[in-house]
Amino acid sequence: MSTLPIIEFPDPRLRTKAEPVRVFDAELKQFVADMFETMYAANGVGLASTQVNVHKQVLVADMSDERNEPLALINPEILEKDGSQVYQEGCLSFPGIYADVTRALKVKVKAQDVDGKDIVVEAEGPLAVCIQHEMDHLAGKVFVDYLSPLRRTMLLKRLDKQRKQAANG
Repeated sequence: MSTLPIIEFPDPRLRTKAEPVRVFDAELKQFVADMFETMYAANGVGLASTQVNVHKQVLVADMSDERNEPLALINPEILEKDGSQVYQEGCLSFPGIYADVTRALKVKVKAQDVDGKDIVVEAEGPLAVCIQHEMDHLAGKVFVDYLSPLRRTMLLKRLDKQRKQAANG
């Protein structure tokens, strides 16, 4: 396994729409394992393949404190959404930036596992938020797209400032 480089905003590759996975093989299983390793190493709870510059419909998530509930969804599709919740989201492609985003409270998702077997996942609360967030990445959308123009501008200026400070060490 190995960690993969995570693309950071405003890299235009984050806006690429992911293509469906058609081949379920050892290479895909290795890629999913590398995505989990990358997500864990970056202390994230979710990661979409778009964020590591692979434009296939693959996402991984693990909301557990012990990091022992890995979930990989390939070619995910939301079947049902219910309710509404505001949740403070962060993103590995926006290090150190957080914002309140309104999303569905519950989702029912049809996907495939790494072997190509059809699965249905029903998620609620933070896991539902995570799945929706990562599915947005696969569609070329990022969480700041949900913010007002003013809020988005403020957050992106903060991100820019953090990067300049880090560069000047």
